[in-house]
Amino acid sequence: MKWTAFAGAALPYLLAAFVAAALISFVLTPLVRRISLGLNAVDEPGMRRVNTVPVPRGGGVAVAIAFIVVGIALSNVNSSSLQQTPDVTNDPRRIVALLLGGSLATVFGVLDDYFDLRARWQFVGQLGLAAVAIGFGIVVVRLNNPVGPDFVLAQPFAVGFTVLWVVGMINSLNFIDGLDGLSSGVAIIAALTLGTISLSAGIAQPFIAALCFALAGALVGFLRWNFQPASVFIGTSGVMFVGYTLAVLSILGVAKVAVALLVLGVPIIDAFWIIVRRLVQGRSPFTPDRGHLHHRLLDVGLSHRQTVVLIYAVCIVLGLLSLFLSGANQLLAFVGIFVLIGLLLFLLARVRVGRTGSVGGSGGVGGSGPDPDLKAAREGHSD
Repeated sequence: MKWTAFAGAALPYLLAAFVAAALISFVLTPLVRRISLGLNAVDEPGMRRVNTVPVPRGGGVAVAIAFIVVGIALSNVNSSSLQQTPDVTNDPRRIVALLLGGSLATVFGVLDDYFDLRARWQFVGQLGLAAVAIGFGIVVVRLNNPVGPDFVLAQPFAVGFTVLWVVGMINSLNFIDGLDGLSSGVAIIAALTLGTISLSAGIAQPFIAALCFALAGALVGFLRWNFQPASVFIGTSGVMFVGYTLAVLSILGVAKVAVALLVLGVPIIDAFWIIVRRLVQGRSPFTPDRGHLHHRLLDVGLSHRQTVVLIYAVCIVLGLLSLFLSGANQLLAFVGIFVLIGLLLFLLARVRVGRTGSVGGSGGVGGSGPDPDLKAAREGHSD
């Protein structure tokens, strides 16, 4: 990987964005936590929770505010070391789409954190966010082709793929939001990877890099309060905001959809196989169960923290691969990871069947009885 000529000059801005967002989020999260407690927007203890006391949701509000504040500041920086991407400069609607769409995602998520909306309404909200992005010109028009020239998508296919990308990114983070610090940590790795590759010689987008570092910083400040044992959960507000923001940043960046696919391979592929399994079983894809990768790892004996750290490590390796592989090879690597994770989920499911003698609980292929291991993990309430 070769760096762009002005990467060194842009570095102070990236670090400043990271630190500022981290400090804002770190300070705001306890305040958001108190407000959530006052509004009774909490996850109550229960069979599917690890928390023994009510834990407030909505921590994503602090993340969103930190990013939006720093993002607005970056948009007003006039420096040759932080030149905005030509596409962004020529069409400022794209920055509006990022910040306004992120704000709307947060507001919708807050409503869900408070009213505990049904999954169908969350899906409607996700489609609305995709429409906002498309309406402001955020559309995927080109895809890497591992065996030939890139695919240039005609307008209907470009719009359809963009909807799938935004909705899929949000749900991938939602589905993996099952252990303390898991989704926020994975998102940090993704944001730092997208920011780093934005400084490569072939891409050279320091402004996009600064936005990615700001998002990572906001999540780091929040993670201090979210890592096990969490005193606040990111909630739907955080899942919607972070998922939307990562989706848009990867589209704004040149050739970063393939990068995002690879570095977020674990949650994306886990979500895909979970949806397939639920549909095959004749259930709604949003029906909660205990079939996720992190649940399977807990079932084979890993502790809460070991499971989280292991998934972090896998995402870091995938992030490093994305930095040193070309766009075509990134997609090939994603296909390989897709197969491997699918095989791993299958083998882990068989291990659990062998231990229990049957597939009990809502997370198995069959059966409907209660699962005594459900206390071992907390899964997002809308999943």
